[in-house]
Amino acid sequence: MVLDDLGSSLRGALDNLRGKSRISEDDVADVVREVQRSLLQADADVDLVMELSDNIETRALEEEPPAGTSARDWVLRIVYEELVDLVGESTEIPLEPQTIVLAGLQGSGKTTTAAKIAWWFSKKGLRPAVIQTDTWRPGAYEQAEQMAERAEVDFYGDPDSDDAVQIARDGLEATQDADVRIVDTAGRHALEDELIDELEEIESVVDPDRNLLVLDAAIGQEAKEQAKRFEGAVGIDGVVITKLDGTAKGGGALVAVNETDSTIAFLGTGETVKDVERFEPSGFVSRLLGMGDLQQLTERVERAMEETGDEEDWEPEDMMEGEFTLKDMRKQMEAMNKMGPLDQVMDMIPGLGGGMMDQLPDDAMDVTEERMRDFEVIMDSMTEDELENPRQVGRSRTERIARGSGKPKDRIRELLEQHKMMERTLKQFQGMGEGDMERMMQQMDQGDMGGGPGGMGGMGGNPFG
Repeated sequence: MVLDDLGSSLRGALDNLRGKSRISEDDVADVVREVQRSLLQADADVDLVMELSDNIETRALEEEPPAGTSARDWVLRIVYEELVDLVGESTEIPLEPQTIVLAGLQGSGKTTTAAKIAWWFSKKGLRPAVIQTDTWRPGAYEQAEQMAERAEVDFYGDPDSDDAVQIARDGLEATQDADVRIVDTAGRHALEDELIDELEEIESVVDPDRNLLVLDAAIGQEAKEQAKRFEGAVGIDGVVITKLDGTAKGGGALVAVNETDSTIAFLGTGETVKDVERFEPSGFVSRLLGMGDLQQLTERVERAMEETGDEEDWEPEDMMEGEFTLKDMRKQMEAMNKMGPLDQVMDMIPGLGGGMMDQLPDDAMDVTEERMRDFEVIMDSMTEDELENPRQVGRSRTERIARGSGKPKDRIRELLEQHKMMERTLKQFQGMGEGDMERMMQQMDQGDMGGGPGGMGGMGGNPFG
């Protein structure tokens, strides 16, 4: 995820404070240096970075930590609070009937974002519809229609019309039964006057409840200028930051929002319609620092159980079992696939994300949809005994399974190796200590991960309680 380098480097600096009861100026300087380096590499504004680091340094040296708080936990708390303040609040998105207009430059991901937000609303029990008004970009109508179909939401567009304003007007009438209407507008390669004029006309006709600006995470500090220009034209009520799944320098896009009157509404974390989440500052920063994000984890677990249709099929602790068969692996892959990439899910679990994930091979949890489909076909060609005891699958059995499944032997060996790798990885997670996982899951069920400087706070709030 964007800014991962900040999280990993900060964890390294904070680990140097373990065992210390007092913190020195040199210790604080090391932490501040990592904050500055990581944010500047992520293309954050220099002045904002200096203000942040000054705040951290001043608080760490001048404020008195609560009794019994270690130096590491105290500095971690300060860094957490300052980063939460830096990225700002979350845009208010009520779960009620409303109309939303999406604005942004071409390539920012507006069309995909429209379908993602519609899908998100549909999972909250509302009936959404996407209205496509982009008459400039070739293929915009087709893409929007396909994305809406994948999101399983209503759609309106007119591929034969070049009047975006009229399409918006007709779209409102055609989707009047929808609870939430999301109007996707055209983008350009730059902030052209023509783009702004058309957007203003659409906004006047639609009279939306809120305007959301869609920003590509890679835009960096240019996001500030975009936000101000769109704000001046139609008023921006919130920002959607897209493509946070890559290696983009997203720091500029994140903190530039802090320089405007806008706040962040949603984050786009992948390519499918399900790869979207509401921006919650505390959870985002907590995940960044390796402390988990229980609110997002809970939402994904509930969604996976809803989609599988059987809440008994999978529980969060299942993926921490050290010993499991290929049957167990298939069940977990199916559930985890519905929750998103496994490394993202692991990052949401306190104690399992962050530093522990940094130590694993890059492909330790890499089970793509294509590979999973191949694995399922292969497992269908295996005997019950082989599924229960995969270690007995040698050369002759591999050849037989390859003939039966129609898959190459290398793919079968890949499945067996993936099983071993996941088994080793999940055993590492068990190293948290006897009873730790059980206590963590009990606390998750109770919506509380403990108080105090090192605790994880409430399910959706400050992890420092």
